[in-house]
Amino acid sequence: MNGEQATPVERATLIASLTELPASTADWARLPAEAEVVEIRADLLAAPTLEQPVERLRSLCAGRKLLFTLRSAAEGGGCHRSIARRRELLIAAAQAGYDWVDIEADRDLTPELLDHVAARQRLLSWHGPPQTLDRLRRRFERMAAVEARLYKLIPAARRSGEELVPLTLLHALGRRDVVAFASGPAGLWSRLVAPRLGAAVVYGATGFGPPAAAGQPTVEALCRDYGLPEQRPIERLFGVVGNPVAHSLSPRLHNGGYRALDVPALYLPFHATAFGDFWLNVVESSALPSFGLPLLGLSVTAPFKDAALAVAAGSSPLAKLIGAANTLVFDQGVHAEHGWSAEATDPQGVAGPLAARGVALDGRAAVVVGAGGAGRSAVVALRQAGAEVTLANRGEERGRRAAEDLQVGFVPLAALDLSRYSVVVHATPVGRPAAAAAPGGEAVPVNSELPFGLSALAAGSVVVDLVYGQVPTALVRGVRERGLLAIDGREVLLHQALAQFRAMTGKELPLELGRQLLALDR
Repeated sequence: MNGEQATPVERATLIASLTELPASTADWARLPAEAEVVEIRADLLAAPTLEQPVERLRSLCAGRKLLFTLRSAAEGGGCHRSIARRRELLIAAAQAGYDWVDIEADRDLTPELLDHVAARQRLLSWHGPPQTLDRLRRRFERMAAVEARLYKLIPAARRSGEELVPLTLLHALGRRDVVAFASGPAGLWSRLVAPRLGAAVVYGATGFGPPAAAGQPTVEALCRDYGLPEQRPIERLFGVVGNPVAHSLSPRLHNGGYRALDVPALYLPFHATAFGDFWLNVVESSALPSFGLPLLGLSVTAPFKDAALAVAAGSSPLAKLIGAANTLVFDQGVHAEHGWSAEATDPQGVAGPLAARGVALDGRAAVVVGAGGAGRSAVVALRQAGAEVTLANRGEERGRRAAEDLQVGFVPLAALDLSRYSVVVHATPVGRPAAAAAPGGEAVPVNSELPFGLSALAAGSVVVDLVYGQVPTALVRGVRERGLLAIDGREVLLHQALAQFRAMTGKELPLELGRQLLALDR
């Protein structure tokens, strides 16, 4: 692979990182079929892997190639052995017959180790703090002086924009023997763009044990949500920005629609700690257009919906009324410099599922719990359908201000009497999956906390939960157990995404396809 000119790979090689040994032969058979390489993370495994004959491991892995990694604590791994002992184990792994051995550029390049680990076995790696482009390039040049099968450079991304550095290096190098992306939640999307810039491998978790690194998606999510290992031609990027976004089902929904309708686009998860940093350092950066991958649309989720409205050159009357936007689309006709227009499709997320279930809202008493952008959108949706709406919020000052702006009644959450309302919309984060538990979107349970007690719900009432997970939330389950109608947050996501999909692509996302992608049959 050394020195080969890079082009976007048609098919990426998936490496499944094994951090916990399967308990049985049947469990070994559940390793992701799409992964061509299994990484044995010996620094994280409880069982001593070197005592396992490589041929037995290879047999258990159905003949896949094997990568041995003993990541040092200095580079974020779990190996606390002395440097000398660590090198002995790396040499033993190479001699035992592992196809690849991960050797660290900062501590393993001794003549003895290089004599015993053949160039074709060497995966020369570096993991560390955020880097400037010049520093990362110099680091690569030092690494490239040592012949290896693959060179891997993984700086951390702690704030938006730092994840562009390894991608810019990849694009500039134009080689197929370099893997570079950023670690951490903000770096998740860089893992997915890297193979578009020549990186031939993508790492994913197996689902056995925890991920090998923060922000590492499962191989299942890489395939299901992003279409890997195949690499469809793409001409533009879209995505969802929020904090957190690792649990978001939007990439699965939009990318599934792109594949079905042959839209040359890729939808990515953008984790941001500050919307301003993301906007200046990623959206307005020249990096993505220079890669031939312009970012042309964003879904916006909590806590950035107010900020999204503020950065747009133009916005719809509905977004202005709500005071928040969940959709940003680049439109050259709006403004010569920025060209971003803001829209609010959240109201459709509430009204659409209710209409589909035949729930008439005209004249019904409804309460919306939560005064953020999603809650304000729900108020507008219910009012437009003729409901008599009250807004409830834990923070009284913010809630009263939002209620006055929207010209509806207000009640403090502590004083809320659910028996007075036949439609209840939950629009707070309570019940959302924990971000740390959902790297890349694999199936995780949602938070079991309830936003309010259910005993006072009136007979025949309807509850809409704007929170969603891979399975129904505790609120949705509890309402259904009482024999009442509950609208799953995944249905809300689907109905608000229909207009987003149309605005971003100019095509219609079939409703039944969306239901299949979001597993709304369960």
